[in-house]
Amino acid sequence: MEEARSNPPASSFAYRLRRDAGGVLDRLRPLWQRRLFRWSAILLGGFLLFCALFWLIFARGLPDAATLLEYEPPLPTIVRDINGQPVHSYARERRVQLQFSDYPPQLIHAYLAAEDKTFFDHHGVDFPGFAGAVLDYASKLGSGQRARGGSTITQQVAKNLLIGDEYSPTRKVKEMILAWRMENVLTKQQILELYLNQIFLGRNAYGVQAAARAYFDKDVADLKLHEMAYLSILPKGPANYRPESPTGHARAIERRNWALGEMVKNNWITPAQRDAAVAQPLGTVAAHGSGFDARAGGYYMEEVRRRLISLFGEKASDGPNSVYAGGLWVRSPYDPVVQESTKNALRGGLLRFDAGRGWSGPVGHIKIDDGWERELASSYIDVDYADWRVAVIVSRTSTDAQLGFADGSTGTLPASAAQSPYRKTGGPAFSAMKPGDLIVVARNGSNWALRSIPEVSGGMMVEEVHSGRIRAMQGGFDSRLSSYNRATQALRQPGSTIKPFVYAAALDSGMTPASIIVDGPLCVYQGAGLGQKCFRNFSGGSAGPQTMRWGVEQSRNLMTVRAASQTGMERVVRTIKGMGIGDYQPYLSFALGAGETTVERMVNAYAALANQGRQFPSRVMDYVQDRRGKVIWPERWRACDGCNMANWDGKPMPRFGFEGKQVMNPMTAYQVVHIAEGVVQRGTATVLADLKRPLFGKTGTTNGPTNVWFVGGSPDLVAGVYIGYDQPRSLGGWAQGGRIAAPIWKAAMAPILETMPKTPFIAPAGIRMVAIDRRSGKRVYGAWPTSEPKAAVIWEAFKPESEPRRTIRKEEAEEQAKVAATRAASRTRARTDSEFLSDQGGIY
Repeated sequence: MEEARSNPPASSFAYRLRRDAGGVLDRLRPLWQRRLFRWSAILLGGFLLFCALFWLIFARGLPDAATLLEYEPPLPTIVRDINGQPVHSYARERRVQLQFSDYPPQLIHAYLAAEDKTFFDHHGVDFPGFAGAVLDYASKLGSGQRARGGSTITQQVAKNLLIGDEYSPTRKVKEMILAWRMENVLTKQQILELYLNQIFLGRNAYGVQAAARAYFDKDVADLKLHEMAYLSILPKGPANYRPESPTGHARAIERRNWALGEMVKNNWITPAQRDAAVAQPLGTVAAHGSGFDARAGGYYMEEVRRRLISLFGEKASDGPNSVYAGGLWVRSPYDPVVQESTKNALRGGLLRFDAGRGWSGPVGHIKIDDGWERELASSYIDVDYADWRVAVIVSRTSTDAQLGFADGSTGTLPASAAQSPYRKTGGPAFSAMKPGDLIVVARNGSNWALRSIPEVSGGMMVEEVHSGRIRAMQGGFDSRLSSYNRATQALRQPGSTIKPFVYAAALDSGMTPASIIVDGPLCVYQGAGLGQKCFRNFSGGSAGPQTMRWGVEQSRNLMTVRAASQTGMERVVRTIKGMGIGDYQPYLSFALGAGETTVERMVNAYAALANQGRQFPSRVMDYVQDRRGKVIWPERWRACDGCNMANWDGKPMPRFGFEGKQVMNPMTAYQVVHIAEGVVQRGTATVLADLKRPLFGKTGTTNGPTNVWFVGGSPDLVAGVYIGYDQPRSLGGWAQGGRIAAPIWKAAMAPILETMPKTPFIAPAGIRMVAIDRRSGKRVYGAWPTSEPKAAVIWEAFKPESEPRRTIRKEEAEEQAKVAATRAASRTRARTDSEFLSDQGGIY
């Protein structure tokens, strides 16, 4: 019995619970009979249930208003050029962020008058205005019409930044809740600053400063009262007040004058100020772009954008420093003068090569309907050359074609102005045209005439030797016709421009510029899979034993292959890889440029040669700052304290350590450059000799020929160019690097080099300059080299203890020169093309 009392069954607990609960109910039952208690309990329960449902439906999941304390609006990325001037922007929303103190008080009053007169009096919600909006909503329910707003500025900030623009009563309630919370977190000035920086005002302008530029081409501080009033009416619906349309213009005048009247009612301006502003015209300017020249940079700016995206991402969701929202400031080495010269030279070369080949065809096609203007504008196909324009064929008859342009204007193309043969059919170009084709035309009197975009293309780049900074880049005829950048993306065979690096490997292996190499037939067994490979010069001829210098200057394939074979292709491809040109297999054909590389890689490798073997990564950006000015790229960037001091303070001067990477023996690099100077003086690039300044370089022509190249430069700037079809095919048997690519290089670089001093290439420590016989490579005593390009005696660069030991007397050198002159004079008959090409060096 005692045990039963001390350990009651589990069911007894439930019994006690029911017993106790029953006791409570028994005590409450008399109270429940009282009407006041019963109604109070029902109301309390209903209120608690309402609060729970309200939280579940409206307040649950709302963002924290405190996040607005750290909110940063999307800002465009701005690129500055080598002079520090802004030249380009990447933006999907045109916006300039200002602080509250930057906005004129009269401008703030204009927005308060138009949007929220009691802004500084309410706590986020204007209840009388809200009640009026509710009644308006109820009266229009089911009509399909949108009710008037009633939102305060605080509510608009909550809508735009936190919850979106959904049209529903639910969103309005959420907006009110967030507005109330925001007023507890932010000051009125902070809320207004967010509003004035964020609000959309048409013409792709977000924020008042961007709108001031878009509509009046002014900053906010320079706006007049009537202009401020116009901008203040735009938040309700910019499309309703478009100044371009007569209806929109009339609405804008009426609404602007209403806003001025509201400012008078609130004592923010005087009636006299209102009357003066009302008398003013709207005064807006024509819609224009961001203020930057959209044509500036072209391929260069697209390359900057591509690299920025790889570093920081494209959209705001990719991180705080994204290209289209992060507000980055990019300092680039882009040089507008050098870029313009490079662009014009490459275009001129492409047009010269393509001239007389007929019409290349349409550059695109769109659907012809009532909205063809919009579709043409949205195609973003355009051309920036002379007075050329892209047009769409709207209709065509047997005598002429009606043209349409992106701005909505029209014109006529007579059939007589489009009679050049169409390359695909051979018939007249006019016969091949059809409505919807996008063509390129130029003004011809009152009508238009057909123009042809070159089918051949190419790329060119200019780089600083001592830093790797890219000053200019052109990746084709026009980036708006094709964004494919042939200077950085096109993989092409470099041909003979690879030879300096083959000979660099040979020089590192013990050869000298005066080493004798046989220019004769060479066949190599490359294994069971590849079989026997025989190499030849273009003409099939050979010149016998010659110096390495002569082989480079005359671009002799057989000598190059023999030097590579003697050096070992493993060492050759290792040298090529070390210069960043490409990673190739150790086959002899790669010594003649059979591998693939880009203009950027070749230019960077040649810049390392001119910099005595020290290489810098090629770059289109110097540094990148975030929206607050902090440098975020390069990662190890350090400011140079004291570099820009007006006067010396007596302390140690700033010193910079060595940068870049030593990728080649400095003496080897100088020997290669010294040899390549001869290519300009008396070799395959003599077209550059009349520039009369120290230059080095190498022409290149690949098998077919499918590509023609020239890469070279001065001690300070190196540039490279290639020409070829995007789908490689023969350029024609006459095409050579010295004939096509080198003149383009000259046209681009001549005006640039004219502004620079004539600096010679400086030999590194250890180099010995020795007088030798140019053709035999033997050392000469008693004779002094001259500046004559084809002098018998020249200075040659040798590493210590590698200069020739055998000598040749002055008399012998003079006798050999007489024999050579006699042979040249005896050639009375005209040389054949094959003989000329043989002398110039064959092509691969």
